[in-house]
Amino acid sequence: MLNYKSPINTEIKHNDISIKEVSPIMKLNLRGKKREFFTAVGKHLDMILPIEANTSSSSSKLTSIWLSPDEWMIISNDITEKDTNKYILEENLRNSISKTNLGAVIDVTDHFVMLELEGTNIYELFSSGSPFNFNKFKEKKGSTTQTLLNNIDVIIHNKGDNLVNLFVRRSFSEHLYSWINDSASRL
Repeated sequence: MLNYKSPINTEIKHNDISIKEVSPIMKLNLRGKKREFFTAVGKHLDMILPIEANTSSSSSKLTSIWLSPDEWMIISNDITEKDTNKYILEENLRNSISKTNLGAVIDVTDHFVMLELEGTNIYELFSSGSPFNFNKFKEKKGSTTQTLLNNIDVIIHNKGDNLVNLFVRRSFSEHLYSWINDSASRL
């Protein structure tokens, strides 16, 4: 992240939808399934990882998103410094999980771009480019899904009333952002 250059440099505002990149945000991928893994993670994150599909859990500083029965994405709730790519939390987790063979800790901060979408028409926008049915999703704060949006793999996290975080691979982010801009202007 020391030479962080985002492919997205503008904020989109169309038809009661605003979209912007939130960066830099620490993103870690955790994998494991042993009881000791959950104990170590709980100690360092000060939260319990969600074990139910398509859910998340949050503390004051972090959010954990369920990705599979043995995989989670941990994101910071606050923007981090741009001139660093080292995180104390990552180092602590790596020492107590990876180095003890309880699981894996991978920094995916530069791998994913996080977009924040806000407005009353965001689910109409999603429905125009995704096969996922958002009817129940939009009603439950904290729900998550991995789906396709304009044929691009994304992770969507419902943060509350008309507020969503969307994670997309950096290599697809500019294309998806362009599609969102075009689609939002036509709603």
